[in-house]
Amino acid sequence: MAKTVTVTYLDAEDRSQERSAAIERGQTLLDAGHAAGVNIEATCGARGRCRTCRVKILQGEVPPPTIQDTVQLGHEEVRENFRLACQTKLIGDATVMALSPKAEVGHKILSSETSVLDDSRFVLDCGVEKYVVKATTPTEEHHQTSDWEETLSVLPGSVNRDVSLEVLRRIPGVIREKSGEMTLTTFNDRVIDVEAGDTSEHKYGMAFDIGTTSIVGSLINLETGETLADVGGVNPQAVYGGDLMSRIAYAQFDTKKLATLRGKALNAINDFVKDACQKAKIEPSHIYKIVVVGNTCMHHILLGVDVTYVGLAPYAPVIRDALTVPARDLPLKRAINAQVCFLPIVAGFVGADTMACVLATRIYDSDEMRTLVDIGTNGEVVMGSKDGLMVCSAPAGPALEGAQIRHGMRGALGAIEKVVIEEDVSCTIIGDTPAVGICGSGLIDACAKLAYAEVLEVSGRLRRKGRETLPEALRNRLADTSHGCEFILVDTEKSGKEEPIALTQADIRQVQLAKSAIYSGIVMLQQVMNVSDEDLEEVMMCGGFGNYINIESAVRIRLIPNLPLEKITYSGNAALMGAQMALLSETERNRAFDLAQKMEHVALAARPEFQDIFVDAMTFLGPDTPVGKQAEDAPQNAVTRGG
Repeated sequence: MAKTVTVTYLDAEDRSQERSAAIERGQTLLDAGHAAGVNIEATCGARGRCRTCRVKILQGEVPPPTIQDTVQLGHEEVRENFRLACQTKLIGDATVMALSPKAEVGHKILSSETSVLDDSRFVLDCGVEKYVVKATTPTEEHHQTSDWEETLSVLPGSVNRDVSLEVLRRIPGVIREKSGEMTLTTFNDRVIDVEAGDTSEHKYGMAFDIGTTSIVGSLINLETGETLADVGGVNPQAVYGGDLMSRIAYAQFDTKKLATLRGKALNAINDFVKDACQKAKIEPSHIYKIVVVGNTCMHHILLGVDVTYVGLAPYAPVIRDALTVPARDLPLKRAINAQVCFLPIVAGFVGADTMACVLATRIYDSDEMRTLVDIGTNGEVVMGSKDGLMVCSAPAGPALEGAQIRHGMRGALGAIEKVVIEEDVSCTIIGDTPAVGICGSGLIDACAKLAYAEVLEVSGRLRRKGRETLPEALRNRLADTSHGCEFILVDTEKSGKEEPIALTQADIRQVQLAKSAIYSGIVMLQQVMNVSDEDLEEVMMCGGFGNYINIESAVRIRLIPNLPLEKITYSGNAALMGAQMALLSETERNRAFDLAQKMEHVALAARPEFQDIFVDAMTFLGPDTPVGKQAEDAPQNAVTRGG
């Protein structure tokens, strides 16, 4: 029996297009797809918990469907030879149709809306300097000198004598091209570029926030602080898992798979650099500084550092220090002259993106107790004031960003983003088009409105008893199917699919797990720091989609504590703003390192009381509980210091 089998993937749009791969028997259709260069998503990390890797077997020998196939796809699709690529192991040659990925055009990318220059305390000192000089070449043979020495002689004495091999190779041609007139660029007094003539007006940098789900960036004039272009899109690594642990599991103990993830991120950043430069009509060679922030996993992958042990207790990063790496060493080929700066990591899964949020919100300088909540696939909570900060990681998972939800999607055209429930349901769709799915803000809104309308019990269970008391329109939207109970948000006739857009019981459970992680992180820090709800002056919501969340709905589902609504604010994409601050100011970049050393990390799983808090946080607020203020008889969050 042959040890390898051949899998041929046909394109659903054009069956004449095919890709094949020879792969070892016993591996999965997902492995074969990736080997053939077919981008099949597996947002659950190939654990059979979602439908994103759904394919159709056209020909060949495959094993019987697994339980996960039947649970996720249903008996009817399984009979029609649909399978989960991640669960189908190969026993012979096969021909498979790769189904088109969900069309998520018009993806909403939240960039930083305010300028760092609006802060009067901000100091513009990016560390990049340009010197226009006129250097002479050596003229006498007996004079012991060199091109580099002659160049150094017309530069300030603070400029470092060390020079990179790349700059050295360019010196002889540049110094002789325009009668010695040349522009030398330094970063923290080390020469990083040399050009003939005067190019002093061109001094640019980029800031990137590399999230688990999306990547956003800004091109900025380092001299003026002006933002010239914003870029962003979905993180292409998502096909290998929607959350951090899935991404880590994919690359654990496998350097080739780590290189695959790294290549995806580097290619995306290179493309974003190209796009930004085209928008601003500048040369990529004039980008001299890039600041990158991201969680610990994204940080390590981009550097090509093994993430195996980040995913194993005690979840320690390989390095926490701030790093500066020449772009050539990564390599970032589109910005070849840049120095790439990585902000420090605090601990475990509290990464450089959290440090950027701390910089942007200046929570470290507050007289009052404040909380910073970075809502994303991996959420972080920071609490404190100028007297000290504590931080924890709250692994919310990708549900709030549409993954592992039956009709879930990112915030793109056709996504339900807002839900209103009165006698019936009304949905706001991004782009005002027929609905094709529901994004995170829509999920939060739907769960909150269903809880208020008592379609959803406070336990999170879709109502089964006493349905006759509900308005008829709502009652008719509750359906008991082979997949379990579900609530129809958009009927088939009004959807952009050949089926209704519904919220299932399993979807609601995923939302409960995600929101409970964030809520429990806040309450846990309150207990550890002995901070009551009254003592908490502000809850700042950050993150790529945090800006689109209805605050009242977030409180209703207990994503955040039931505080007066005026205490809950949006801080936009604080991670990107913090990266911009570090880009434009070495003072801020150095501050990030100092703060990272002082912040105290609280490991939630290591605290015995966390489980009880998490279980309690699974519930929703019913219609009898006021939102936006504490009911007189409602118990306050416990504030006894945890042991």
